[in-house]
Amino acid sequence: MNVNIYPDYDDLCIETASYIAKRINSYNPTKENPFVLGLPTGSSPIGVYNELAALCREGEISFKNVVTFNMDEYIGLPAGHPQSYRYFMETYLFKYVDIPAENINFLNGTAIDLQQECIDYENRIQELGGIELFMGGIGVNAHIAFNEPGSGRDSKTRVIDLAEETIVANSRFFEGELDKVPTKALSVGIKTIMDAKEVILIVNGQNKATALQKIIEEAVNESWPGSILQLHKQGRIVCDLDATQNLKQETVEKYTM
Repeated sequence: MNVNIYPDYDDLCIETASYIAKRINSYNPTKENPFVLGLPTGSSPIGVYNELAALCREGEISFKNVVTFNMDEYIGLPAGHPQSYRYFMETYLFKYVDIPAENINFLNGTAIDLQQECIDYENRIQELGGIELFMGGIGVNAHIAFNEPGSGRDSKTRVIDLAEETIVANSRFFEGELDKVPTKALSVGIKTIMDAKEVILIVNGQNKATALQKIIEEAVNESWPGSILQLHKQGRIVCDLDATQNLKQETVEKYTM
C-alpha cells in the first residue's frame, strides 16, 4: 500500500484527478474495451469530481468509453431523492462530463428483490472484466463503501445494516435528523473492492484522523475495514495534512508529497 500526504484538500484533489485522467488516457479505452471505474459518494470525492469535470471540459479527458459502477446506495430512497447517490453523482459529476447514460451503473435501493439486485451488480462487473480502478473514501469508523466494521474479507455486494456512527455522521445530509437517515443500504463488498486492479482511498479532514492512523500504522483489522488496503498490491491512500494529526511524525515525513 502506498500513501501520499498532500498539504491540503485542494492539492489532493488536483493530483488525484490528474492521476485518474492519466490512467484513463493511457488505457486508451474503446467502446469494445472500456475503462471500468468504481466511484464513491460523500463529501470526500467532491473536489476530485470538480477537477475531473474541468479536465473533461478542457478536452484533457473523455468519459465516452468509461463505464462506472457506484459503490453503494441507500435502501428505500428513489433515484430522484436529493440524498440518493444517483442524484449525488448527477449533481457533482455526470452532468458535467461526456459519459453515455448507458455506461453508468447504480445499485437500485428500491428493487423488489434486493438480493438479486446485488447478484446482478456483481455479474455486470465481471462481464466487463472487473474494475480497473476503484476510488473510494472512508468513514469515521474506516468503513469503505458501506462495509461497516466486522465486514469479512470475502464479502461481495449485499444488503448492509448501517452502523450507528455512520447514521449519525450522515445525518448532516438529512437536516441533522437521525430518523430521516436510512438504516440499511446496498454496498459492494470488501472482496469486490479488493478485486479491482487498483484502489485509491481519499482521506481528508480532522474527523478522519483516528481512522487514518488505524488503517496505516496498525495491523489489518476487520474493526477498521479500510485497513484491508494494506494487502492490495496497487492500493493507495491519498490524504491531506488535516487527517494526519494522529500519525507518528516519521510516518508523516515519509509520505508527505
